[in-house]
Amino acid sequence: MLGLLLVAVGTAVLGWVGWQYWGTTGGTTWVSHRQQDQVVSELEQQWQSGAEQARTEHGVTRAVVRIPAFGAAYEVPVLEGVSDDALAAGYGHFEGTAGPGQPGNDALAAHRATHGEPLQDLPSLQVGDEIVVQTREAKDTYAQTTGGTDLTVPFTQTWMLTDRPVNPAAGGVTPALGSQPHLITLTTCPELFRTDDRSIAFGTPVDVEPRA
Repeated sequence: MLGLLLVAVGTAVLGWVGWQYWGTTGGTTWVSHRQQDQVVSELEQQWQSGAEQARTEHGVTRAVVRIPAFGAAYEVPVLEGVSDDALAAGYGHFEGTAGPGQPGNDALAAHRATHGEPLQDLPSLQVGDEIVVQTREAKDTYAQTTGGTDLTVPFTQTWMLTDRPVNPAAGGVTPALGSQPHLITLTTCPELFRTDDRSIAFGTPVDVEPRA
């Protein structure tokens, strides 16, 4: 009898864990994809009216990220700040870092699991893969200078968000920068389940195309 009880409890626990990950992931991802589409649509409407940004119920946005390696349909808005609301609707832009197309470090964060999973496939990115940031004024294209699995840091580290990131670890991964720093930084969790580490990928600009 005790054995049957333990089996039943074990099955219930496994079911609960499965729902927490797969059920919740599917639910939040579906909702977040709708929110992302809504934010992109509102931003494009504002662009057409002459405005540079849109104030949505999820936050302020003025850019859209496209990563060709993730497919032609990949289109995720960037919202100011890295609050839960912002990250639930797309990328979050770290306050105090450069804006899209500006000199400095345009630092972005996004979820790997749940909430739309914008960076679920970050580990598959390779050196040379493109990251396209679209604003009303221009389309900025960056090329990855590090792969998606090249750099993992504790969540307490912030050096990778500075204008000129320098890895404090001897021989550690550091982006190649010219005399005037200009790069994009992607930040996410290295694992699909909860972790205190962060995966980091750097890219530098290779092309700027003014918006027609």
